[in-house]
Amino acid sequence: MPSTDTAAIAPPPKPGYWQRLGKPLFGTPVNAIISLACLWLFWLAAKGAWGWMVTRAVVEGTSADCRAGSGACLPFLAAKARFMIFGVYPYEEHWRPALAMALFFVAVGISMAPRFWGRWLLALWAFVVVAGMVLIAGGVFGLRPVATTLWSGLPLSFILTAVGLALGFPLGVVLALARASKLPAIRVIAIFFIEVIRGVPLISILFMASVMLPLFMPTGMTVDKLLRAQIAIIIFAAAYIAEAVRGGLQAIPRGQYEAAGSLGLHYWQAMRLIVLPPALRIVIPPLVNISIGFFQDTTLVTIIGLLDFLSTIRTAMLDPQWVGAAVLEAYLFAATVYLVFSYGMGAYSRYLERRLRTGHD
Repeated sequence: MPSTDTAAIAPPPKPGYWQRLGKPLFGTPVNAIISLACLWLFWLAAKGAWGWMVTRAVVEGTSADCRAGSGACLPFLAAKARFMIFGVYPYEEHWRPALAMALFFVAVGISMAPRFWGRWLLALWAFVVVAGMVLIAGGVFGLRPVATTLWSGLPLSFILTAVGLALGFPLGVVLALARASKLPAIRVIAIFFIEVIRGVPLISILFMASVMLPLFMPTGMTVDKLLRAQIAIIIFAAAYIAEAVRGGLQAIPRGQYEAAGSLGLHYWQAMRLIVLPPALRIVIPPLVNISIGFFQDTTLVTIIGLLDFLSTIRTAMLDPQWVGAAVLEAYLFAATVYLVFSYGMGAYSRYLERRLRTGHD
């Protein structure tokens, strides 16, 4: 019979220093070497960026001082900030697009809070849209009218993105439902539209809207250039949103459709009350990804003569007084703006996933 004397049992070996501290942080020794190398490279990059942006930065002076210095040219950003944001919009009227953007951000902030979700948000957004268009376009209430050819900079990028996605989303949902329809004619038309639009780049659709569309208009009739670009973006966004929504519809169990039928709901009631809500929750990540992509793709409208935010950045760099003095600074300013808004949309989508319990983390 084996001995039951516990004193004879040897204690487990005491974990070494690496097992207690190093392994939880770095894993294997090879991973530790890779991690330390990455940290070293990050330190070098952070040190160089700090020196360029802070210690060696040119805070005051002219373009000559920036060319003679070895750091960031902050006077360029101070001199060109308003132009880079508002573009060729009349200088003395910059308060109007600034106020319109402020109303837009306030409405977005309210809409992001779940406790404010309700039908009254539609009235709020209707007011924001009307007030924003009145402020930017003018022509009423004593405001000076401003042609759409002067709409530029960051407000133009927001207009193209917000309107394109707001009108492209319902069209995309309808296209997704049409592609999943049992009626062959409707399904074929939807498939043809979606595949053709997704099969060509956005730049080609913008070219067609800007160059080819006027050829089909009656003599003497024209369509505003901004409106043509906006329609092209709406159509392009709808095709991509349709595919994302179709993926969500396919993820819904067949039992949901059968349950809706057993309740006596007709097709549109079943879609609105039973099928679409969970399907749209599933496709939050791809929809946000599409939104971020379209916000960045508004830079393509420069090929048809519209000055978006990145175009005003490039135009500011072409000022003879500042040519060659602040190239990196201008692009870093643009990258920072795009990063802030893109990261904000991504962070909010992760919040929605956690709240609606659609994620896996």
